[in-house]
Amino acid sequence: MNFQVTVLKILAAYPDGFAAMEDLKRDMAILATSGRDWADRTRRLAANAPGLDIWSQGLVERLSGGWKITIKGRAVLDLMEARPAASQAIQVAAVEVSIAASELPISPLRQPADRAKRRRERRERRREARERARANAS
Repeated sequence: MNFQVTVLKILAAYPDGFAAMEDLKRDMAILATSGRDWADRTRRLAANAPGLDIWSQGLVERLSGGWKITIKGRAVLDLMEARPAASQAIQVAAVEVSIAASELPISPLRQPADRAKRRRERRERRREARERARANAS
């Protein structure tokens, strides 16, 4: 359960809600080793949503190369964080009804060609910086 809450929190932190698996694993490792505060927080949030299953309830989508939080997932996370008492449970089915009317358009994902282009540009900038450093050193 804490794992699922952590996934929701990490994905919600990304601007488009999508995280590549490498990024997701890195962020989870950081949070998992950050101490008791994070574990206690996710435990409290999970208590507000008994029976949480982020995949079967459609809160997270698996896309090529990573996971993306859905609008419904953001709404459930907001409700989990808004509840002060652990005794008040979130009914995910009730959230479905409220979200169906307020579906927002989903922004298109960046294409792999864009990613490859950015990677090439970064490599080129690094190469140029190394050459400048060598020229300045001699």
